[in-house]
Amino acid sequence: MNNSTGVVLFSLSGFSGSATHRLTLFCLSLLCYCLIWMVNVFLILVIIFDQSLREPMYIILCSLCINGLYGTAGFYPKFLSDLLSDRYVISYIGCFLQIYVIYSYAKVDFSIIALMAYDRYVAICRPLEYHSVMSVQRTAVLVMLSWLVPLCCEMTVVSLTSTLKLCGSHIDKLYCENWSLVKLACGSTKANDVTGLIFVVFYICHVLWIVFSYVQLIRSALKSREGKGRFVQTCVPHFLCVLNVTASLLFDIMYSRYGSASLPQTLKNFMAIQFLLGPPLLNPVVYGLILTKIRKRMIRYFIFLNCWFIID
Repeated sequence: MNNSTGVVLFSLSGFSGSATHRLTLFCLSLLCYCLIWMVNVFLILVIIFDQSLREPMYIILCSLCINGLYGTAGFYPKFLSDLLSDRYVISYIGCFLQIYVIYSYAKVDFSIIALMAYDRYVAICRPLEYHSVMSVQRTAVLVMLSWLVPLCCEMTVVSLTSTLKLCGSHIDKLYCENWSLVKLACGSTKANDVTGLIFVVFYICHVLWIVFSYVQLIRSALKSREGKGRFVQTCVPHFLCVLNVTASLLFDIMYSRYGSASLPQTLKNFMAIQFLLGPPLLNPVVYGLILTKIRKRMIRYFIFLNCWFIID
């Protein structure tokens, strides 16, 4: 990465309003991060070790949980370290690495959700074709693409931003963000703007596909009692997941693009970290509570672990 700007460190001014509550924030953030690891790892292990859960829907769900761990690893360790520090700075390379991890996580999340919508569409609208269309091999390829495409997209964004000459080093956020660096550029950002617009359109197509899938799913579900049962059982958690991720990303976009300087810093920080707090924590909980097969196995493993600890 060629740093022709002379910038060595970026300052993160999002911490300006948290100096008096650092210890409380540290404890709450550490607790939240531990909970994220606990619920995601537990669900991943349940799916991996239970052969009856090696179906496309659960494989995709496992991928969603892994992505949650990946994305939060780009934020929480640095955030927790900053809360214990008196200097809120990040290195040039560290900033770009954080941008890549956090925003590739967001893109992968949306790709996996779109893949989940496709899986549920085939399962409910074309049930006789499900096992041939969503074979284990094809599911593996689709999951791989849901990671590779967003990772390549974000690599393109980061590479373009790294070529910009920056005239500042002040980031008004708790973490590094691509749009914040683009606003610091001295020269033209037309290539960044065009590339960003292309990727926005690409992910709007994801949203349109999800909406189309749900229209078809609802139509199919209304035709029979069995269809309604399958829709409630497998689509409600996915729908809650879609709302969770979409609302969280909208908070971040609204803050990044239209955030007002008059807003309290605490509110701006809350908006900025929603997609790093809500989806990784709530998605595995929602699926674990609503999906009967997972819920039963999680309860069984939980009882087994409790008995094992008591005996030990």
